[in-house]
Amino acid sequence: MGAFSRALAVAGLLACLSASSALSSSTHATTRVLTYRSPEALKTLLARTGFKVKRNLPALHSVEVMGATVGSRPVARHPSSRPQSTEPAVRDMYWAGVPYEWQYTAAHVDQVPDSVLRAAARIKIAVIDTGVDLSQPDIAAKNPQFYSVIHPKNRSDVRDYYGHGTFVASLAAGSVTNGEGIAGFGGDAQLLCVQVAHPDGSISDVDEAAGIVYAVKHGAKIINLSLGGLEPSALETRVVRYAQRHGVLIVAAAGNEFRDGNPVEYPAALLQPKGSNGRGGSGLSVGASTQKGERAYFSNTGSYISLAAPGDSVFAALSGYSDWSRLSLPGSNAGVYGFSSGTSFSAPEVAGAAGLVWAANPALTARQVATVLKQTASGQGTWNPSLGFGVLDAAAAVALAPTIAPAVAAAAKLLPRAARR
Repeated sequence: MGAFSRALAVAGLLACLSASSALSSSTHATTRVLTYRSPEALKTLLARTGFKVKRNLPALHSVEVMGATVGSRPVARHPSSRPQSTEPAVRDMYWAGVPYEWQYTAAHVDQVPDSVLRAAARIKIAVIDTGVDLSQPDIAAKNPQFYSVIHPKNRSDVRDYYGHGTFVASLAAGSVTNGEGIAGFGGDAQLLCVQVAHPDGSISDVDEAAGIVYAVKHGAKIINLSLGGLEPSALETRVVRYAQRHGVLIVAAAGNEFRDGNPVEYPAALLQPKGSNGRGGSGLSVGASTQKGERAYFSNTGSYISLAAPGDSVFAALSGYSDWSRLSLPGSNAGVYGFSSGTSFSAPEVAGAAGLVWAANPALTARQVATVLKQTASGQGTWNPSLGFGVLDAAAAVALAPTIAPAVAAAAKLLPRAARR
């Protein structure tokens, strides 16, 4: 064993063993990700090796360092959709019988009781994405919390030049009471926007993990991840388990590469594992559907699909910093809006609906919320690899939620037996 290897052993540090390809972006090209057993072990390692810490994630016992040749390279993640070219968008028609925000009525969010929309105010939804345009009316009305992982000198700079995060955030939890723009799927849910993408849209698993940890520590019950990549990541696995231990439900986009080989996307396949056929899992993997309730042509398929939600030409708020194609919205006096497609935009709809389910029954666990959304989707309990358990039905999910008994912890189940001994 060489001197360097001995230093690792003495320090009690376990390097992340899964070697992954480096990001194309130079932002992370020279860094490595290591895990450690204790702060003392990390301190010893750094002293003996001279590694420079770029970012430490104490909650995950993981660190991104410069100057190392061991450990895993940051794994690439990217937004799951590229830019394509009383609320006005729900009330006004784009064409005969079809409102601009057709997805809202297609998922039956318009049938959710007003009391549940209001009760959602106690639920916080975190959007981990490219940032957000805080000036957009439906975002501003929520007075969201916000934080930038990528701007260490100015954590409040979350300007969304890429455009993706604003669209996603407005769908998940845009205001439903401001009489302007669109209506988010989460009713009065609180909104937390965490910027993890660099200006070119690139994201690493380290960026993603830092964003998830921040969201969990700041009270998010639901985390939306409209991002993905083709490689599994040990760090991503670790942070998903961290969120799960804290009772958080993670919702992820299933991917838009059906015509490019239909690959398995992560973290979606981490939340709803390959081979599960939509059953079990620690979160939700969401595909995209059309106005007809069919699978969108781009939406990935496979055993890791939980359910689907509208994602083919859906309408939402745009970032004023981006160059996305804009459309005038009759009856709206402020903000910019437009259409776009992708599973990126199906996922936040499910995240918002999850907030409504939790509002209807706060005693549910994250897994119970996920199960309710699957059971009430359009497949009526039947799963298929194209749409999972079917298309989201928010009203049906909210109606079922109060009938579900709270989960009994394993330890509690043992108490009666122990008492009889």
